[in-house]
Amino acid sequence: MPSPVRIYVLRGKVLLSLAILALVLLTGYRVAAEKLEKHHIATLAWAVSQKVVVIDPGHGGADPGAVGSAGTYEKDIVLEVAKKLADNLRQSGAQVYLTRDSDQELNGSVQKTSYQARLQDLTRRVEFANQKSADLFVSIHVNSFPDPREGGAQTFSQPGEVESKQLAEAIQQELNRFTVNPGRVAKQVDYFINRKVEMPSVIVEIGFISNPQEEKLLADNIYQEKIAWSIYAGIVRYLSQPMAAMNPG
Repeated sequence: MPSPVRIYVLRGKVLLSLAILALVLLTGYRVAAEKLEKHHIATLAWAVSQKVVVIDPGHGGADPGAVGSAGTYEKDIVLEVAKKLADNLRQSGAQVYLTRDSDQELNGSVQKTSYQARLQDLTRRVEFANQKSADLFVSIHVNSFPDPREGGAQTFSQPGEVESKQLAEAIQQELNRFTVNPGRVAKQVDYFINRKVEMPSVIVEIGFISNPQEEKLLADNIYQEKIAWSIYAGIVRYLSQPMAAMNPG
């Protein structure tokens, strides 16, 4: 008759094996689901062709934005994600403009530490999008919060803007599917840049730089590609909807 110790060890091995099996199955399911979603988005990519999209990497130059505990700057992360998003959109035939494509602020000669400098910077981003007669405006930022446990990506649109709300929800759905700490929902909040642009717009907070684990991921090239693709997929989903399709570029 097996000793209690041997039974305990065997039971532990069985439980460990089951846990590993469950993890493998879950990982396999997620990989399969991601492949299926990417295939589905590819069939809808026609909706992006000829659309004019302005991508706005937040901050820049003397304004680093939020800074992580490891010294990562928001301005650098969002620029990289913006460039990757632009590549995805251009490959599908969209005409894409970035409000900045290097480490620079847009406040001109105004004193950089003043409120006026920040307002001038935001105003120039809005004017840029409006002058391009863009179909969509996507502003990319990272979030920060005193509690380092907060995490996840989140989208924001202007209250009362139906099309912007649909865009934000479509992008949020894809971010929750492909990025860490899913579960956040799209919100409608009054932000200057969303209020002033003349086309459907969204602010995408791609994660919390105040969360050490997310800060490390946000600085990772492969994870940046996942974020960019998630935003791209959300744009494709939005533009393939009947209401968006009736608004030609």
